[in-house]
Amino acid sequence: MIYSFQGYIPVVHESSFVHPLAAVTGNVIIGKNCYIGPGAAIRGDWGQIILEDGVNIQENCIVHMFPGKSIMLKESAHVGHGAIIHGANLGRNCLIGMNTVIMDDAEIGDECIVGAMAFVKAETIIPNRSLVIGNPAKVVKQVTDDMIAWKTKGTALYQQLPADCHDSLKEVVPLREVPETMKIQDDVYKTLRDFMNK
Repeated sequence: MIYSFQGYIPVVHESSFVHPLAAVTGNVIIGKNCYIGPGAAIRGDWGQIILEDGVNIQENCIVHMFPGKSIMLKESAHVGHGAIIHGANLGRNCLIGMNTVIMDDAEIGDECIVGAMAFVKAETIIPNRSLVIGNPAKVVKQVTDDMIAWKTKGTALYQQLPADCHDSLKEVVPLREVPETMKIQDDVYKTLRDFMNK
């Protein structure tokens, strides 16, 4: 669902996918190969929100800000299920864990990993390549090359997802029983621990 607000109309590149159950409002610019999941709300009613190429905003995320602020989610930023980004900027190729809250004027550096359910206070500056966890969130160590390789591979799946959704996602009537020919999807991605122990 795409809404204009006070004359601002969202700009969405044709290669990106905004789920019909997501809401994108106002001064929002969405680059190439971005995925916006169902239940996500991206509200550019009070300021501009820019999603650079390859960003994903997963199910039930919120992106918003105080009036007069503008924010940017840089290339390949990855925002996990249920996270809230309120007036914060996200660096290139960072990972924001599920149900994390990042508050106003916070700056998340490039290639950071912010753990699930972290709370990043307003005006916090997180240096590049930091691993961040907790409430309040703290830097606990540096992100390794292996960790960022794992993150980048996961984000690549979400960068392919818009094309897959354009090709195959459609509203249907549910089946009433499981077909005998139903297969389980391929194992194409592993947890970080399994990735490190490959």
